[in-house]
Amino acid sequence: MRICKCYGEKLLQKELKGCFNFFDREINLDKQTNGYGLIRDKSAYHKDVASIASVGYGFASLIIGVEHKWLSYEEAYDKANKTLDTFLYNLENIHGFFYHFVNMRTAKREWNCELSIIDTAIFICGALTVGEYFGGEIKKKADILYNNIDWEWYRNKDANQFYMGYTKEKGFFGSWDMYGEQLMLYILAVASKKHPVDPSIYDDFKKEKQDYEGIKDIIYTYCGTLFTYQFSHAWIDFRNLEDKQGINWFQNSIKATKAARKYCIKNSDKFKTYSEKSWGLTACIGPEGYKSYGAKPCMVDLEKENDGTVAPCGAIGSVVFTPKETIELMEYLYNTYPKLWGKYGFVDGYNLEKDKLWVSKEYIGIDKGISLIMIENYLSETIWKYSMKNEYIQKGLEILCITKKEKIASNK
Repeated sequence: MRICKCYGEKLLQKELKGCFNFFDREINLDKQTNGYGLIRDKSAYHKDVASIASVGYGFASLIIGVEHKWLSYEEAYDKANKTLDTFLYNLENIHGFFYHFVNMRTAKREWNCELSIIDTAIFICGALTVGEYFGGEIKKKADILYNNIDWEWYRNKDANQFYMGYTKEKGFFGSWDMYGEQLMLYILAVASKKHPVDPSIYDDFKKEKQDYEGIKDIIYTYCGTLFTYQFSHAWIDFRNLEDKQGINWFQNSIKATKAARKYCIKNSDKFKTYSEKSWGLTACIGPEGYKSYGAKPCMVDLEKENDGTVAPCGAIGSVVFTPKETIELMEYLYNTYPKLWGKYGFVDGYNLEKDKLWVSKEYIGIDKGISLIMIENYLSETIWKYSMKNEYIQKGLEILCITKKEKIASNK
């Protein structure tokens, strides 16, 4: 049975509702458990495992749900309030940082996973934003969680860079040594009242540039995957901001997204999934499991990493950067491949390389989350509006000298 054709803003709204439904349904609302408010990492498998980043995006879904009248103000307030209590009283933390994956009901660490700085930051961005929206005790609780974080503890003092992860068993590992999704870390960390880091940490990660197919000076990420150009932008409106080196991160994401699309067009002879209307390489579920697919420019060997899998969220998460190209892709996928649409909107990944279409059977919270927020920001700027009101985000931008410049034309 075919689905009805759908276009433009109507399709954006339809996907928005599908994303909202993920966070509305894949959540623990049992008040008798320690894990109230925790949201699943994935919908189909490991259903007892939550992701703290999913909860951060889930906070945004509460705001969007109220604004679209999918959720009452009172219900959303109660969910936000009790979820913050879960993090204040039930989840283990070390120096204010939380584990990447936790049990949905017990709130205990899963899989001996890392104490994650980036996933804690995504959670905190959501908490601060929902605090601005509801105010009162929700704002106070979000502030406590933010100010509990000892950012300096997570800093590699020799390199003046944040580590990527920490476990009690192995200690710190990795380094945020080049540009990626971590811009939010610096903004949050320098503004802390209790545990700030020196603003020089922003200067000490590499900002390497490369051209691709006529697009000049892209500050690129290690793996070339699109989520790295999106996640910080979900919360922080960089559109008219430049740092003291003249970098406009929003414009950089526009260039990187256009380069990623050109990569798929250029390599459409190698992978039949790729085309001008089928692009968006990012981390997603592929035929062999979760992988980080990417495009040029990057530092990895794409011949080994890519297998033709495309993630709709790769393009949808870039709708604020490339609205025309993203909406064109959404219309094409929705109207051409009915199997790419499911209970939470577009599926996580698809692949046309075999004899028949392969489609992911599960949805991932962070992928539905970035689609949810970016569509809402494109349509109404709601999440940007409340996130950018936050005193810590404003203070962090000011300390880092990421300031407003002459207005740049809207990308709509």
